[in-house]
Amino acid sequence: MSINIAVAGKGGSGKTSITSLVIRYLMKKGPGPILAVDADPNANLGDSLGLSLHKTIGSIIATFNEEKINIPAGMTKEAYLEFRLNDAMVESKGLDLVTMGRGEGADCYCYPNLLLRKFLDNLSGSYAYVVMDNEAGMEHLSRRTTQNIDELFLISDHSVKGVRTLARLRDLITELKLVVKRQSVIINFVPNGIDPLLSEEMSRLDIEPAAIVPLDKTISEYDLNSKSLLELPDTAASRTVDDLMDKLLKPA
Repeated sequence: MSINIAVAGKGGSGKTSITSLVIRYLMKKGPGPILAVDADPNANLGDSLGLSLHKTIGSIIATFNEEKINIPAGMTKEAYLEFRLNDAMVESKGLDLVTMGRGEGADCYCYPNLLLRKFLDNLSGSYAYVVMDNEAGMEHLSRRTTQNIDELFLISDHSVKGVRTLARLRDLITELKLVVKRQSVIINFVPNGIDPLLSEEMSRLDIEPAAIVPLDKTISEYDLNSKSLLELPDTAASRTVDDLMDKLLKPA
C-alpha cells in the first residue's frame, strides 16, 4: 500500500520546491518507486524535477472532446478515455509524473479532477509513495481531489497572510471531514529566524511549525537555470526537509 503525501498552502510559498525536496529525499532513502502528481493547472513540478512534460490530463480531455475519435469496438467512451490518460504519464527511473493541466473550459477543472482521482486510485497501488503538489489555496481540498492522506504538508512563506491561509486550510479539512492522518506546518523562505510578529500570529492561531526552512539562494539559482532540484547538493533548506522526513517516516 502506498504512502500518500500532499502539499498545500498559500500561493508563492514555495510548495513546488518543497514537494521536489520531499521527492529528492524519497529518491535517496525511500524503499520503492514514486508517483509525483502535479495537480496545479499552472504546471511546473516537471520542470522542478527535470522531467519533460508532453501531455496533461486536461489536454487529453480537451482533445478527446474536440475531435471525432474512433473508439475501438467493445469499448465505452469512458473506458477509452481512461486508456488515453496513460499518455499523460512521464516515466523515469524510480519516479513517474502525471500532470493535471488545464480543465475543459477557461475555469472548469471539475471533470479533470474527477478523472485524476480515479486515475490515481488505479495507479497508486504500484508505487511506494504518491506525492501531490496542489494548486494555491484550498481548491483541490474543497473539491475533494486530495483525500485519504498520510502526510499533509501545509506550506506558508514567512508572512502573516501565509499562516492565516494555513489556519483556513486546517478549518476546511475539519469541515469537509477529509481523511488526513497527520498535518505538518512548514514555514518556508525564512531569512534569519521567525519574526516576533509572525510568532505572535502563529501562537494566536495555535499553529506550531514542524519545520522552518531557511531562505536558500541555491534553490533560487537552480530554478533560474532550470536545473532539477533532484540534483541539488545538501543545503540548509534540503537538510531541513530531510530532517523532517526522517522524523515523520521513522518507524513507530
